[in-house]
This record gives sequence, structure tokens and C-alpha cells, in this order.
Amino acid sequence: MLELLVPGAGGILYDTIMNRLGNSDMELTPIGLGAWAIGGPAMRGWGSQDDDVSVRTIHAALDAGVNWIDTAPVYGLGHSEEIVGRALRSAGVRPYVFTKCSMTWNERGALSRSLKQGSLRGEVEASLRRLAVEVIDLYQIHLPMPEAEIEEGWQTMAQLRQEGKVRWIGVSNFSVEQIRRCSAIAPVTSTQPGLNIIHRGVMDDVLPYCAEHGIGAIVYSPMAGGLLSGRMSADRVRQMDDTDWRKRADAFNEPQLSRNLALADLLAEIGREHDATAGEVAIAWTLRQHGVTAAIVGMRSPDQVAGVIRGGEITLSDDEAARIEAFEL
Repeated sequence: MLELLVPGAGGILYDTIMNRLGNSDMELTPIGLGAWAIGGPAMRGWGSQDDDVSVRTIHAALDAGVNWIDTAPVYGLGHSEEIVGRALRSAGVRPYVFTKCSMTWNERGALSRSLKQGSLRGEVEASLRRLAVEVIDLYQIHLPMPEAEIEEGWQTMAQLRQEGKVRWIGVSNFSVEQIRRCSAIAPVTSTQPGLNIIHRGVMDDVLPYCAEHGIGAIVYSPMAGGLLSGRMSADRVRQMDDTDWRKRADAFNEPQLSRNLALADLLAEIGREHDATAGEVAIAWTLRQHGVTAAIVGMRSPDQVAGVIRGGEITLSDDEAARIEAFEL
């Protein structure tokens, strides 16, 4: 059994920068490793990915002090969870492991959505097996669909926690009203909404509600799928694999692409004052928003780890934040 990664357990950063996730006992580093891209091209993927590089990436993130990983079965149709499990078997420490449920697939790869008790029970067993862990630290409903099954799904989540298969339970992509429906059955530890400088909608309702009710918020896509990383360009978008979902996304095509790359240039300019990348500035902006506990940051290579890791450490000034927020979106 691997030792649980805790503050001071060998990481080069984040020994003191930790945040408690909602009503749990988990103290999280400001950023966690998002494992969507390492799932590879299957099911709205990010193009081809070398599994050996993925394992080295996870080890590099743990070495840098990151103490949690967020994945999901649907990322690569089980492949992301399998790679996380493989990496953990050869790691020296055991980070917190978060995954999700509510989406399954058949032998042809066709997706279906269910929050029925039988489906969720089958999913958790499959995830435990792929991840090769005895318990999942945070189990989340990936999407509130079918909406009519939310109550049955959340009741099942609470039962799985009582049975010791998962330690804490949360939701992902839920509205305030949907979170309320879950809270009427059992406490919600966390929510997982998308948030970045370009897409700020959850700042109006979900984040304030969660802050008021003690619900943690681990936000995804702080660099807008890599648009704000400082490494994106129009040429790189054109050269993306056809299996990469970003190639078809509006934000990665004109007229939005040029505007978004100009925003990344501004972030890079601000980053020079902090010896930081544009991506790290984008992450830091996300983390300073009220109600945010931590951010999920996608990492596909050890070099990418090095280019984002300080995003959880630097502090933007009010003037720098104002410059970012004044950018014409």
C-alpha cells in the first residue's frame, strides 16, 4: 500500500499552500493533474498520446508536489483510468484519486447515460479495478443526465460512501438547482465546473452558492484547453490531429482564435513579471476567484508540468487582474 501524499511528502512546491475541499478531510494542492488528455483519441479525445510519456508526466507532477489526480471512465473509454492506475503502481506515493460516473459505453464505443443504481454500482467496481485502488477518494457524477434520475443517482452515491467504496462524493457540471436537489438527500462535498478567463459564467451563480454553503469547487479548463498556455498558435491548431476535439471548437477557429491568442500574449507579458508562463498566469487568475478551491490542469508531458506548476504558487496583483479582466472578449 502506497503512502498517501500529504503536505511536505517530497514535493518541491505546495508544502504550505493547501486548501480544504468542502466538507471533506482532504487538503488539496492548488492544482491537480487532469487526466482527460492522457486517455488518448477515443471519445472526444485530444489526439494520439504515448502511454509511457503519460506515466512519466504523472510521476513528474507528483514529484513537483501535486497531491491529487482527476480522471473519468469516459476519458479514452477506460484508458485514462488504466494509465493512472499504472502510474500509481510505480509511484513512491499515493495521491488522492478522483473519478466520475454516469456514462458508459458498449463494444462499439457508443455512449449511454444513466444514474440508475445498478449502472452506478457497476461503474464504481470497474473504476476501482482500472485504477487499482481500494477506495476512490472523490467520486463525482460527471453530468446531471438523465436529469429525472438525479435523486436516484445521488442516493446511490451516498450509499457507496456508506459502504466504503468511495470516501467523498461530488458533482460535475451541475446547476445550482441541481446541486440543491442533491443536498436535500446527502451533503455535497464538491462541484466541478468549467472556469477560465474566456468562460466565466459560473462566477455568477454556482461559485457564490458553493462558497455560501461550504461546497468545494475544483474547476476545470483554467487554460481554456491550452488556448491560454502561451504555446498555442494558428499553425499548431491547423496541425492538430483530426481526433483532437479542439480542432472543431469555435474558440480555436476564427474569428475567436486571433482574439484568444492576443489574450494569451497579454498573459505572457504579465507572466514575465513573475518569471511565469502565460498558462501559469491563467491558472493563477482562476484560483483567485471567490469560491474556487483548486484547479484541474491538464498535463500531457513532463515539459508541460514544468510550464504550469507555478500557477498554483504565484499571486497576481489587483492591477494585473484588472488588466486581464479589462481585455475585450
